[in-house]
Amino acid sequence: MRAAFRLALLLTLAAATPAAAGSFEDDVLAEINYARANPAGYARELRTAAAERQYGGGLASVGYADEDALHEAVAFLRSQPPLPPLRHDEGLAAAAHAFVGAQSRRGDEGHGRGPDALGPRLQRHGVYAGLTAESLSYGYDNPRDVVIQLVVDSGVPGRGHRKDIFRRAYQAAGIACGPHAVHGAMCVIDYAGAFVQR
Repeated sequence: MRAAFRLALLLTLAAATPAAAGSFEDDVLAEINYARANPAGYARELRTAAAERQYGGGLASVGYADEDALHEAVAFLRSQPPLPPLRHDEGLAAAAHAFVGAQSRRGDEGHGRGPDALGPRLQRHGVYAGLTAESLSYGYDNPRDVVIQLVVDSGVPGRGHRKDIFRRAYQAAGIACGPHAVHGAMCVIDYAGAFVQR
């Protein structure tokens, strides 16, 4: 029953998303841009999915178990003005890909340090201006699940991943996803105000 509900929920949510078919990373960016362009609609979809989970029984695995964080995310989205889309940037994607490579085999978690930190990785691939940030997602192999996890941001003080998705200063993003030795899957999303690839 739990698997059937999850499948029905994912089909319902996927039908509402206007993302075009592409690579997994393209679909994650399309989902982020969908949330940025229509935050009030995204709030309605999260609320509807949470209600279906509540009456369908069992716990959903994608951000719905932490009801406080979910309600906070819905309230945030309802008050968030629409934003322009983030553009894909190959240099940012290369920096994200380097971090997936560094973490996936070892099963590491968290933001890198030293040469694996965001700043040094970005500098190896280009020149950035303005703010930069990085969001990490572990354990989800569906683009919508990746973004919902980051929007709900359960267990993250200050909801930094959610804020990064909706920060007006970011104009570009690079995304890399791949296998993870512990969690099965991971995604790295690197943001910048501006980035010029080397």
